[in-house]
Amino acid sequence: MRARDNDYALTPAEIAAFHRDGWLTLRGFLSEEELQPLEATYMRFLRREIPVPDRDYCDMTGDYEKAIEDFAILNVMLPRQYLPSLQGNVYERRAAHVTRQLWGDDFAIDYDQFVAKPPSKADAVFHWHQDLGYWPITDDTRTASFWLALDDVADDNGCVRFVDGSHQEAELREHLPLQGDRGTNHTLVASVDPDRDRIRSAVMPRGSVTVHHERTVHGSAGNQSERWRRGYVLAFRSEQTIAEERRLGFTHSHNDSSSVLT
Repeated sequence: MRARDNDYALTPAEIAAFHRDGWLTLRGFLSEEELQPLEATYMRFLRREIPVPDRDYCDMTGDYEKAIEDFAILNVMLPRQYLPSLQGNVYERRAAHVTRQLWGDDFAIDYDQFVAKPPSKADAVFHWHQDLGYWPITDDTRTASFWLALDDVADDNGCVRFVDGSHQEAELREHLPLQGDRGTNHTLVASVDPDRDRIRSAVMPRGSVTVHHERTVHGSAGNQSERWRRGYVLAFRSEQTIAEERRLGFTHSHNDSSSVLT
């Protein structure tokens, strides 16, 4: 176990793999004891016991007007904003330590997010995309986006899949709206060629994380299993980049008309 208090020490090989492949899996990132209080808060959000207004609680796959019982991917944007006591938790502290090892000290949390695929939701698909396809283009592309598994994840319940090395491509891949109207469905889809691209699945146990770059192509299939697939996202970017986003009026909230790219 390499995690101690706020720290999680990366090996030189792991740091090299992140910069080569554009993503990394870290097992045993949080212990069961550390996970349980975060999981309890997470489920309070999903049950709507903690208020989240308008589109910041939505279904990531479909119409913003869809009834909650029909949601395929339950999505909560900016939970640390709606529950300030969540800020500074052990996951945030440990992820910040990893980010410093990957990129340096000038980083902060850009946004957080809960994404959950209930059991037997075959349509709970995250289409191939690069995060930067949804965000304003800024000069500094350094990113460490964490995805914490609150359940064991594998191909059958829709684990995240990554295209190795896609962050190093000279141009961002073309992203097209899934349904042609991003006012009712925000989803974008990037092109992926299984014959050309090297695709790997992030199969990992509960308490593990993936970390990826904003230009790394990734996506996930639906949940074909009888168990949940719950993820807790933290995205770290440079303080200068975050300031530039906010200057542009971009907050990652689905409620901001100026943040239509989220």
